[in-house]
Amino acid sequence: MQAEGGGAMKIALVRQRYNPYGGAERFVERALTALAAEDVELTLLARAWSEAPSPEAAGAHKDWRLLRCNPFYIGRVWRDWGFARAVCAAVKAHRFDLVQSHERISCCDVYRAGDGVHRQWLANRRRAAGLWERIALTLNPYHWYTLAAEKRLFHSAALRAVICNSNMVKEELRRHFGLAEAKLHVIYSGVDLDAFHPRLREAWRKRKREELGIADAAMVFLFVGSGFRRKGLPQLLRALSGVRDAHLVVVGADKELARLRRVAEQARLSARVHFTGGQADVKPWYGMADCFVLPTLYDPFPNAALEAMACGLPLITSLQCGAAEFVESGVQGYVCRDPLDVVELARCLNLAAAPGQAQRMGAAARSKVEAYGLAHMAQRLTQLYADLLRAKLR
Repeated sequence: MQAEGGGAMKIALVRQRYNPYGGAERFVERALTALAAEDVELTLLARAWSEAPSPEAAGAHKDWRLLRCNPFYIGRVWRDWGFARAVCAAVKAHRFDLVQSHERISCCDVYRAGDGVHRQWLANRRRAAGLWERIALTLNPYHWYTLAAEKRLFHSAALRAVICNSNMVKEELRRHFGLAEAKLHVIYSGVDLDAFHPRLREAWRKRKREELGIADAAMVFLFVGSGFRRKGLPQLLRALSGVRDAHLVVVGADKELARLRRVAEQARLSARVHFTGGQADVKPWYGMADCFVLPTLYDPFPNAALEAMACGLPLITSLQCGAAEFVESGVQGYVCRDPLDVVELARCLNLAAAPGQAQRMGAAARSKVEAYGLAHMAQRLTQLYADLLRAKLR
Protein backbone atom coordinates (compact mmCIF):
# COMPACT_ATOMS: atom_id res chain seq x y z
CA MET A 1 0.00 0.00 0.00
CA GLN A 2 1.27 3.43 -0.88
CA ALA A 3 0.25 6.93 0.09
CA GLU A 4 -0.35 9.78 -2.31
CA GLY A 5 2.87 10.60 -4.16
CA GLY A 6 4.38 7.20 -3.39
CA GLY A 7 6.12 6.01 -0.27
CA ALA A 8 4.84 3.92 2.58
CA MET A 9 1.33 4.39 3.87
CA LYS A 10 1.38 6.12 7.27
CA ILE A 11 -1.08 4.66 9.76
CA ALA A 12 -1.61 5.84 13.33
CA LEU A 13 -3.05 3.47 15.94
CA VAL A 14 -4.58 4.99 19.09
CA ARG A 15 -4.86 3.22 22.44
CA GLN A 16 -4.75 5.17 25.70
CA ARG A 17 -3.09 2.75 28.10
CA TYR A 18 -1.36 -0.57 27.68
CA ASN A 19 -2.52 -3.44 29.85
CA PRO A 20 -0.44 -6.57 29.27
CA TYR A 21 -3.54 -8.72 29.84
CA GLY A 22 -5.88 -6.64 27.66
CA GLY A 23 -7.56 -7.90 24.49
CA ALA A 24 -7.30 -4.58 22.64
CA GLU A 25 -3.59 -4.44 23.29
CA ARG A 26 -3.11 -7.94 21.96
CA PHE A 27 -5.02 -6.89 18.86
CA VAL A 28 -2.67 -3.92 18.37
CA GLU A 29 0.38 -6.15 18.76
CA ARG A 30 -1.06 -8.69 16.35
CA ALA A 31 -1.86 -5.92 13.87
CA LEU A 32 1.75 -4.74 14.07
CA THR A 33 2.97 -8.27 13.40
CA ALA A 34 0.38 -9.03 10.73
CA LEU A 35 1.18 -5.86 8.75
CA ALA A 36 4.91 -6.58 8.74
CA ALA A 37 4.92 -7.65 5.11
CA GLU A 38 3.08 -4.53 3.96
CA ASP A 39 4.58 -1.18 2.96
CA VAL A 40 3.25 0.57 6.06
CA GLU A 41 4.74 2.98 8.59
CA LEU A 42 3.03 2.61 11.95
CA THR A 43 2.81 5.11 14.81
CA LEU A 44 1.19 4.23 18.12
CA LEU A 45 -0.42 7.17 19.96
CA ALA A 46 -0.72 6.28 23.63
CA ARG A 47 -0.67 7.82 27.07
CA ALA A 48 1.29 5.01 28.66
CA TRP A 49 2.67 1.87 27.08
CA SER A 50 4.23 0.53 30.24
CA GLU A 51 5.63 -2.56 28.60
CA ALA A 52 6.98 -2.69 25.05
CA PRO A 53 4.96 -4.62 22.48
CA SER A 54 6.01 -8.22 21.98
CA PRO A 55 9.42 -8.68 20.32
CA GLU A 56 7.72 -9.96 17.16
CA ALA A 57 5.49 -6.89 16.97
CA ALA A 58 8.13 -4.34 17.92
CA GLY A 59 10.55 -5.79 15.40
CA ALA A 60 8.03 -6.10 12.63
CA HIS A 61 8.58 -2.54 11.37
CA LYS A 62 11.78 -0.58 11.38
CA ASP A 63 9.59 2.53 11.25
CA TRP A 64 7.36 1.59 14.18
CA ARG A 65 7.34 4.35 16.80
CA LEU A 66 5.51 5.45 19.92
CA LEU A 67 4.10 8.98 20.17
CA ARG A 68 3.18 9.70 23.76
CA CYS A 69 0.07 11.78 24.52
CA ASN A 70 0.11 12.18 28.28
CA PRO A 71 -1.48 15.42 29.53
CA PHE A 72 -2.06 16.00 33.24
CA TYR A 73 -5.40 14.82 34.64
CA ILE A 74 -7.35 14.16 37.83
CA GLY A 75 -10.11 11.55 37.61
CA ARG A 76 -11.37 9.36 34.77
CA VAL A 77 -13.43 11.98 32.95
CA TRP A 78 -10.57 14.48 32.76
CA ARG A 79 -8.22 11.61 31.82
CA ASP A 80 -10.23 10.52 28.79
CA TRP A 81 -11.14 14.06 27.73
CA GLY A 82 -7.52 15.24 27.98
CA PHE A 83 -6.19 12.25 26.07
CA ALA A 84 -8.73 12.79 23.29
CA ARG A 85 -7.70 16.44 22.93
CA ALA A 86 -4.00 15.53 22.91
CA VAL A 87 -4.49 12.85 20.25
CA CYS A 88 -6.49 15.15 17.99
CA ALA A 89 -3.79 17.82 18.34
CA ALA A 90 -1.11 15.24 17.42
CA VAL A 91 -3.14 14.08 14.42
CA LYS A 92 -3.28 17.67 13.15
CA ALA A 93 0.45 18.13 13.65
CA HIS A 94 1.46 14.95 11.79
CA ARG A 95 0.52 13.80 8.33
CA PHE A 96 -1.10 10.41 8.69
CA ASP A 97 -2.89 8.76 5.81
CA LEU A 98 -5.22 6.92 8.20
CA VAL A 99 -5.88 7.17 11.92
CA GLN A 100 -7.35 4.08 13.55
CA SER A 101 -8.52 4.53 17.13
CA HIS A 102 -9.33 1.97 19.79
CA GLU A 103 -10.71 4.80 21.95
CA ARG A 104 -13.89 6.85 21.50
CA ILE A 105 -12.17 9.82 19.80
CA SER A 106 -13.97 11.77 17.08
CA CYS A 107 -10.91 12.75 14.97
CA CYS A 108 -10.20 9.25 13.67
CA ASP A 109 -10.83 7.83 10.20
CA VAL A 110 -11.32 4.30 11.47
CA TYR A 111 -12.64 3.19 14.84
CA ARG A 112 -12.27 -0.36 16.06
CA ALA A 113 -15.22 -1.05 18.33
CA GLY A 114 -13.33 -3.64 20.35
CA ASP A 115 -14.92 -2.38 23.57
CA GLY A 116 -18.38 -2.69 22.06
CA VAL A 117 -21.18 -0.18 22.53
CA HIS A 118 -21.19 1.52 25.93
CA ARG A 119 -24.93 2.24 25.67
CA GLN A 120 -25.63 -1.48 25.25
CA TRP A 121 -23.26 -2.47 28.05
CA LEU A 122 -25.02 -0.11 30.47
CA ALA A 123 -28.41 -1.53 29.49
CA ASN A 124 -27.17 -5.08 30.16
CA ARG A 125 -25.55 -4.08 33.43
CA ARG A 126 -28.68 -2.31 34.71
CA ARG A 127 -30.65 -5.49 34.11
CA ALA A 128 -28.29 -7.38 36.42
CA ALA A 129 -27.96 -4.62 39.03
CA GLY A 130 -29.90 -3.91 42.20
CA LEU A 131 -31.72 -0.64 42.86
CA TRP A 132 -28.81 1.26 44.41
CA GLU A 133 -26.37 0.15 41.74
CA ARG A 134 -28.78 1.28 39.02
CA ILE A 135 -29.02 4.69 40.68
CA ALA A 136 -25.23 4.88 40.93
CA LEU A 137 -24.87 3.99 37.25
CA THR A 138 -27.34 6.71 36.30
CA LEU A 139 -25.55 9.39 38.35
CA ASN A 140 -21.99 8.40 37.45
CA PRO A 141 -20.39 11.27 35.46
CA TYR A 142 -17.98 8.92 33.72
CA HIS A 143 -20.84 7.07 32.04
CA TRP A 144 -22.37 10.39 30.97
CA TYR A 145 -19.03 11.44 29.44
CA THR A 146 -18.54 8.08 27.69
CA LEU A 147 -22.04 8.11 26.24
CA ALA A 148 -21.46 11.64 24.92
CA ALA A 149 -18.05 10.69 23.47
CA GLU A 150 -19.61 7.65 21.83
CA LYS A 151 -22.31 9.80 20.24
CA ARG A 152 -19.77 12.37 18.96
CA LEU A 153 -17.64 9.60 17.48
CA PHE A 154 -20.39 7.85 15.56
CA HIS A 155 -21.84 11.14 14.30
CA SER A 156 -18.43 12.52 13.30
CA ALA A 157 -17.96 13.54 9.66
CA ALA A 158 -14.35 12.31 9.90
CA LEU A 159 -15.38 8.72 10.64
CA ARG A 160 -15.15 6.65 7.49
CA ALA A 161 -15.20 3.08 8.78
CA VAL A 162 -15.93 1.11 11.93
CA ILE A 163 -14.22 -2.23 12.47
CA CYS A 164 -16.57 -4.51 14.41
CA ASN A 165 -15.10 -7.63 15.99
CA SER A 166 -18.46 -9.42 15.82
CA ASN A 167 -21.79 -9.23 14.05
CA MET A 168 -23.33 -8.61 17.46
CA VAL A 169 -21.50 -5.27 17.72
CA LYS A 170 -22.36 -4.41 14.12
CA GLU A 171 -26.08 -4.84 14.79
CA GLU A 172 -25.85 -2.83 18.01
CA LEU A 173 -24.25 0.08 16.14
CA ARG A 174 -26.94 0.00 13.48
CA ARG A 175 -29.67 -0.15 16.11
CA HIS A 176 -28.37 2.56 18.43
CA PHE A 177 -26.74 4.98 15.98
CA GLY A 178 -28.21 4.20 12.58
CA LEU A 179 -24.79 3.80 10.94
CA ALA A 180 -24.81 2.94 7.27
CA GLU A 181 -23.99 -0.60 6.23
CA ALA A 182 -21.08 0.65 4.09
CA LYS A 183 -19.30 2.00 7.19
CA LEU A 184 -19.50 -1.22 9.19
CA HIS A 185 -16.87 -3.91 8.63
CA VAL A 186 -16.81 -7.16 10.60
CA ILE A 187 -13.16 -8.21 10.95
CA TYR A 188 -12.58 -10.88 13.55
CA SER A 189 -9.37 -10.73 15.54
CA GLY A 190 -6.67 -13.05 14.28
CA VAL A 191 -5.17 -15.79 16.42
CA ASP A 192 -1.73 -17.32 16.18
CA LEU A 193 -2.73 -20.85 15.24
CA ASP A 194 0.75 -22.23 15.89
CA ALA A 195 1.21 -20.69 19.34
CA PHE A 196 -2.35 -21.52 20.43
CA HIS A 197 -2.64 -25.18 19.53
CA PRO A 198 -4.04 -28.42 21.04
CA ARG A 199 -0.48 -29.68 21.52
CA LEU A 200 -0.28 -27.35 24.57
CA ARG A 201 -2.21 -30.09 26.33
CA GLU A 202 0.75 -32.44 26.10
CA ALA A 203 3.17 -29.83 27.39
CA TRP A 204 1.17 -28.38 30.29
CA ARG A 205 -1.76 -30.55 31.37
CA LYS A 206 0.08 -32.76 33.85
CA ARG A 207 2.45 -30.06 35.14
CA LYS A 208 -0.19 -27.42 35.89
CA ARG A 209 -2.64 -29.88 37.38
CA GLU A 210 0.04 -31.15 39.74
CA GLU A 211 0.77 -27.56 40.80
CA LEU A 212 -2.89 -27.07 41.75
CA GLY A 213 -3.49 -30.55 43.13
CA ILE A 214 -6.01 -31.51 40.45
CA ALA A 215 -6.28 -35.12 39.29
CA ASP A 216 -5.66 -35.84 35.63
CA ALA A 217 -9.12 -37.39 35.25
CA ALA A 218 -10.96 -34.40 36.81
CA MET A 219 -13.05 -32.07 34.64
CA VAL A 220 -11.44 -28.61 34.60
CA PHE A 221 -13.27 -25.50 33.44
CA LEU A 222 -11.17 -22.42 32.68
CA PHE A 223 -12.15 -18.75 33.04
CA VAL A 224 -9.73 -16.08 31.70
CA GLY A 225 -10.22 -12.35 31.97
CA SER A 226 -10.42 -9.27 34.14
CA GLY A 227 -13.70 -7.53 34.89
CA PHE A 228 -15.06 -10.51 36.81
CA ARG A 229 -18.57 -9.16 37.24
CA ARG A 230 -18.99 -8.18 33.58
CA LYS A 231 -17.67 -11.54 32.44
CA GLY A 232 -20.07 -13.47 34.67
CA LEU A 233 -17.77 -15.02 37.26
CA PRO A 234 -20.21 -14.60 40.20
CA GLN A 235 -22.85 -16.61 38.31
CA LEU A 236 -20.25 -19.18 37.27
CA LEU A 237 -19.26 -19.79 40.89
CA ARG A 238 -22.89 -20.41 41.81
CA ALA A 239 -23.40 -22.70 38.83
CA LEU A 240 -20.31 -24.75 39.74
CA SER A 241 -22.07 -25.84 42.95
CA GLY A 242 -24.38 -27.83 40.70
CA VAL A 243 -21.57 -29.69 38.90
CA ARG A 244 -20.19 -32.60 40.84
CA ASP A 245 -16.42 -32.94 41.26
CA ALA A 246 -15.54 -30.40 38.54
CA HIS A 247 -12.82 -27.79 39.09
CA LEU A 248 -12.69 -24.16 37.98
CA VAL A 249 -9.43 -22.30 37.30
CA VAL A 250 -9.76 -18.49 37.26
CA VAL A 251 -6.96 -16.62 35.48
CA GLY A 252 -7.16 -12.84 35.81
CA ALA A 253 -6.65 -9.82 38.03
CA ASP A 254 -9.64 -7.90 39.38
CA LYS A 255 -10.51 -5.66 42.32
CA GLU A 256 -13.20 -8.17 43.35
CA LEU A 257 -10.76 -11.06 43.61
CA ALA A 258 -10.71 -11.13 47.43
CA ARG A 259 -14.50 -10.94 47.67
CA LEU A 260 -15.03 -13.77 45.20
CA ARG A 261 -12.50 -15.91 47.05
CA ARG A 262 -14.72 -15.50 50.12
CA VAL A 263 -17.79 -16.35 48.05
CA ALA A 264 -16.12 -19.59 46.95
CA GLU A 265 -15.18 -20.39 50.56
CA GLN A 266 -18.71 -19.77 51.81
CA ALA A 267 -20.08 -22.03 49.09
CA ARG A 268 -17.58 -24.73 50.16
CA LEU A 269 -15.89 -24.59 46.76
CA SER A 270 -12.39 -23.67 47.91
CA ALA A 271 -10.99 -27.09 47.03
CA ARG A 272 -12.43 -26.88 43.53
CA VAL A 273 -11.90 -23.19 42.61
CA HIS A 274 -8.36 -22.02 41.92
CA PHE A 275 -7.53 -18.31 41.51
CA THR A 276 -4.18 -17.74 39.78
CA GLY A 277 -4.24 -13.94 39.45
CA GLY A 278 -3.18 -12.23 36.23
CA GLN A 279 -0.84 -14.19 33.98
CA ALA A 280 1.30 -12.69 31.22
CA ASP A 281 1.30 -16.07 29.44
CA VAL A 282 -2.04 -17.86 29.45
CA LYS A 283 -1.04 -20.70 27.12
CA PRO A 284 -0.15 -23.15 29.93
CA TRP A 285 -3.62 -22.67 31.42
CA TYR A 286 -5.31 -23.45 28.11
CA GLY A 287 -3.17 -26.58 27.97
CA MET A 288 -4.28 -27.87 31.38
CA ALA A 289 -8.04 -27.28 30.95
CA ASP A 290 -10.89 -29.25 29.38
CA CYS A 291 -13.37 -26.46 28.62
CA PHE A 292 -13.38 -22.66 28.47
CA VAL A 293 -16.26 -20.82 30.16
CA LEU A 294 -17.20 -17.15 29.76
CA PRO A 295 -20.85 -16.51 30.73
CA THR A 296 -20.45 -12.79 30.15
CA LEU A 297 -23.01 -10.05 30.65
CA TYR A 298 -21.43 -8.22 27.72
CA ASP A 299 -18.33 -8.92 25.66
CA PRO A 300 -17.94 -7.91 21.99
CA PHE A 301 -15.58 -10.83 21.19
CA PRO A 302 -12.85 -11.66 23.71
CA ASN A 303 -9.50 -12.76 22.32
CA ALA A 304 -9.35 -15.35 25.08
CA ALA A 305 -12.32 -17.20 23.59
CA LEU A 306 -10.61 -17.38 20.19
CA GLU A 307 -7.34 -18.51 21.78
CA ALA A 308 -9.06 -21.19 23.84
CA MET A 309 -10.89 -22.59 20.82
CA ALA A 310 -7.61 -22.63 18.87
CA CYS A 311 -6.17 -24.71 21.71
CA GLY A 312 -8.91 -27.28 21.25
CA LEU A 313 -11.16 -26.20 24.13
CA PRO A 314 -14.93 -26.06 23.68
CA LEU A 315 -16.53 -22.74 24.63
CA ILE A 316 -19.46 -22.15 26.99
CA THR A 317 -20.66 -18.56 26.69
CA SER A 318 -23.78 -16.41 26.47
CA LEU A 319 -25.73 -14.70 23.71
CA GLN A 320 -24.32 -11.41 25.05
CA CYS A 321 -20.85 -12.45 23.82
CA GLY A 322 -19.78 -12.01 20.20
CA ALA A 323 -17.91 -15.32 20.41
CA ALA A 324 -21.29 -17.07 20.47
CA GLU A 325 -21.25 -16.56 16.69
CA PHE A 326 -18.58 -19.28 16.51
CA VAL A 327 -20.53 -21.81 18.58
CA GLU A 328 -23.34 -24.13 17.62
CA SER A 329 -24.64 -25.58 20.87
CA GLY A 330 -23.50 -29.14 21.28
CA VAL A 331 -20.93 -28.85 18.47
CA GLN A 332 -18.19 -26.36 19.50
CA GLY A 333 -19.58 -25.81 23.00
CA TYR A 334 -22.80 -24.36 24.41
CA VAL A 335 -24.49 -20.95 24.27
CA CYS A 336 -26.61 -19.90 27.24
CA ARG A 337 -29.49 -17.60 26.38
CA ASP A 338 -29.34 -15.63 29.64
CA PRO A 339 -26.02 -15.21 31.49
CA LEU A 340 -27.96 -14.51 34.71
CA ASP A 341 -29.69 -17.91 34.56
CA VAL A 342 -27.52 -20.00 36.89
CA VAL A 343 -29.63 -23.14 36.35
CA GLU A 344 -29.11 -22.97 32.57
CA LEU A 345 -25.40 -22.36 33.03
CA ALA A 346 -25.08 -25.36 35.37
CA ARG A 347 -26.90 -27.50 32.79
CA CYS A 348 -24.38 -26.44 30.12
CA LEU A 349 -21.47 -27.24 32.44
CA ASN A 350 -22.87 -30.69 33.18
CA LEU A 351 -23.40 -31.40 29.48
CA ALA A 352 -19.80 -30.46 28.73
CA ALA A 353 -18.59 -32.66 31.60
CA ALA A 354 -20.17 -35.81 30.11
CA PRO A 355 -17.54 -38.45 29.19
CA GLY A 356 -15.83 -37.63 25.90
CA GLN A 357 -17.99 -34.58 25.19
CA ALA A 358 -15.39 -31.87 25.86
CA GLN A 359 -12.78 -33.62 23.73
CA ARG A 360 -15.18 -34.05 20.82
CA MET A 361 -16.39 -30.44 20.95
CA GLY A 362 -12.84 -29.19 21.41
CA ALA A 363 -11.79 -30.72 18.10
CA ALA A 364 -14.73 -28.99 16.41
CA ALA A 365 -13.79 -25.70 18.10
CA ARG A 366 -10.25 -25.90 16.70
CA SER A 367 -11.62 -26.61 13.22
CA LYS A 368 -13.95 -23.61 13.47
CA VAL A 369 -11.20 -21.06 14.17
CA GLU A 370 -8.60 -22.39 11.72
CA ALA A 371 -9.86 -19.93 9.11
CA TYR A 372 -9.11 -16.97 11.41
CA GLY A 373 -5.34 -16.89 11.65
CA LEU A 374 -3.20 -13.75 11.66
CA ALA A 375 -2.86 -13.81 7.89
CA HIS A 376 -6.64 -13.67 7.48
CA MET A 377 -6.87 -10.64 9.77
CA ALA A 378 -3.96 -8.93 7.97
CA GLN A 379 -5.59 -9.48 4.60
CA ARG A 380 -8.90 -7.99 5.75
CA LEU A 381 -7.21 -5.00 7.44
CA THR A 382 -4.92 -4.15 4.56
CA GLN A 383 -7.77 -4.44 2.07
CA LEU A 384 -9.86 -2.06 4.16
CA TYR A 385 -6.98 0.41 4.47
CA ALA A 386 -6.31 0.26 0.73
CA ASP A 387 -10.00 0.83 -0.10
CA LEU A 388 -10.18 3.80 2.27
CA LEU A 389 -7.01 5.34 0.86
CA ARG A 390 -8.19 4.97 -2.72
CA ALA A 391 -11.49 6.65 -1.79
CA LYS A 392 -9.56 9.45 -0.06
CA LEU A 393 -7.45 10.15 -3.13
CA ARG A 394 -10.38 10.38 -5.53
